[in-house]
Amino acid sequence: MRILVVDDSSTMRRILKQSLGRCGITDIAEGANGVEALKLAQESQFDCVMTDWNMPEMDGLELTINLRKLPNYAKTPIIMVTTEGGKNDVIEALTQGVNCYIVKPFTPDTVKDKLKELFPTLTI
Repeated sequence: MRILVVDDSSTMRRILKQSLGRCGITDIAEGANGVEALKLAQESQFDCVMTDWNMPEMDGLELTINLRKLPNYAKTPIIMVTTEGGKNDVIEALTQGVNCYIVKPFTPDTVKDKLKELFPTLTI
């Protein structure tokens, strides 16, 4: 499984990569903002995208909207990983094409549970 992790914080990208590593997922690409992530997504296919909401240049919601316009990403699972945990924020993200939502701070088990929800046949 290939996952694209997008966050402007290198520390958060590292935490997400470690959480994914605990799930046995090591094929991970990184982007520091939506612009970088969109470029990576156009160059390569990922099985899942994990993105922060608040980032410079292009935020996670804009990234989601742009990814959903690409035929290869119309149905690719997108996980929003953010501090924006208000009900209206969650509804907006889900309406725009996000599949599930993780509110920071989170535990590695939260990442594992969300991956199991999205990929029921995945052995973790």
